[in-house]
Amino acid sequence: MVFENTLEFAQKLDAQDALAPYRQQFIFPQHNGKNVVYFTGNSLGLQPKSAQKFVNDVMNDWANLAVEGHFYAEKPWWDYHERFAEPLSKIVGAKPSEITVMNTLTVNLHLLMASFYRPNATRYKIICEEKAFPSDQYMIQSQIQFHGFTTSQALVEVKKRENEHQLRIEDIFATIDAHANDTALLLMGGVNYYTGQVFDMQAITKYAQERGIVVGWDLAHAAGNIEMQLHDWNVDFAAWCSYKYMNSGPGNASGCFVHERHHKSNLPRLAGWWGHNKERRFKMEPEFDPVHGADGWQVSNLPILSLAPYLASVELFAEVGMPALVAKRDQITAYLEFILNDVAQKTNGNFEIITPAARASQLSVFLHGQGRKLFDYLMKNGVITDWREPNVIRLAPVPLYCSYEDMFRFGEILTAGIQEIN
Repeated sequence: MVFENTLEFAQKLDAQDALAPYRQQFIFPQHNGKNVVYFTGNSLGLQPKSAQKFVNDVMNDWANLAVEGHFYAEKPWWDYHERFAEPLSKIVGAKPSEITVMNTLTVNLHLLMASFYRPNATRYKIICEEKAFPSDQYMIQSQIQFHGFTTSQALVEVKKRENEHQLRIEDIFATIDAHANDTALLLMGGVNYYTGQVFDMQAITKYAQERGIVVGWDLAHAAGNIEMQLHDWNVDFAAWCSYKYMNSGPGNASGCFVHERHHKSNLPRLAGWWGHNKERRFKMEPEFDPVHGADGWQVSNLPILSLAPYLASVELFAEVGMPALVAKRDQITAYLEFILNDVAQKTNGNFEIITPAARASQLSVFLHGQGRKLFDYLMKNGVITDWREPNVIRLAPVPLYCSYEDMFRFGEILTAGIQEIN
C-alpha cells in the first residue's frame, strides 16, 4: 500500500478498518476535550468499558452472597479462573489444560523456576538476553544466588554486536553452543521491552532443547501482541502479565503456560492449597495432590476482583481473534513508521527507529538532537508515550483501540514540537 500523510487518507483507512468499532469499547484519557493519542499500551492498556460491570458483578455478589459467592455467584469464584483457559489458550497457542491464571508475573516466574531451574554441579547456568527487563534480571540473579552460585559463574547474557541495537539469532545460537554443556535454563523475553524486537521463539526453543537446555519465556510484551504456538513449539514454560496489551488494569494477574508433557512429571514445585486436587480440596488433606495441568502450579485462592477486568478484556480478544489483531497491527505500525519518516524528512528531524523488521506493535525511536524536550512536548500536547534512558521514546499503536487518524494527529503534534524546540 502507498501511504499518504494526510487526514483524508488516515480517515479512509479507518473507514476500511474492521476493528474500528472496538475503539468505542475503551475509555480514553482526555486532553483539551479530545481523546489522547495513546501509545503506551505496552506499559498499561486502556480500560475496557465492560471492565467496570465485571468488577461490579463481583462486588454485588460479595455484598449479597458473602462467602457463598464462591459457589452461588453467577460466575462462581471457586472456578472463576477456569473461564480463562479456553480463550487464553487461543491467544498464546496452547491447550486449555496448559493455561492457568494466578499471582503476578515475577512471582509466577519465580514459582515456575522452582520447578524448571534445577541446577547441579555440571549444569547450572542461565542464558538470557542483554538488557532484559530489570525485573527479569533481578529475578534471575536472585535465583542463581539462592542456589548457591554467583552471577559471574552462572549468568550468561547474549550480547548485541557493537553499534547494533538488535540481537542476531546466530549470536543467540553461538552463545547456546558456547555454554551448552553447563547450562540448565534459557529464559528470555519473547519481545524485548526496549527495542520491540520479536525473537524467533520456535527456533530458539528447538535449538536450546536439542542441547539439553530447558526453555522458558517471559511473554510480558508478547501476550495479546503477537501470534504464538507455545504447545507446538514445545516451550517448557512461560508467563505473562495481563495489564499491557491485554488491558486488565494496573499490576494485575499473570497468566502461565506449562507444557502438557510436564503435567504428570515429578518436577518439584512450591505448592499451595489452590493447586491441590480440586475434588478433595476441602478435605484438608496433609499430603499435596496437584490438580492435573497448569492449575496444579497454583498456590493461593484467586484474587477475583483482579481477575474480573482481565476476563472482560479476554472476552474482547476472543471476539476479535489474534489473526485480525495481527493484520491491523502490521498495517498501523507500518503507517506510523511512514509518518515518522515523512515528518523527519519535512522537518530535518533526526530520528532513528531501532526496532527491527521482526517487530510487533511497537516502534522504539532515538530522538537524536531533540531528546527529552521533545518527549515532554508530546506529553503536554496529548500524546501519551514513554521514555526509556538514554534517549528513546517507545510508541505502541495498539490495534484494538488505536486509529489511523491517531497516527496522523501524532505526526502533526510531532512536527509542531520539532518546530518549537528548534
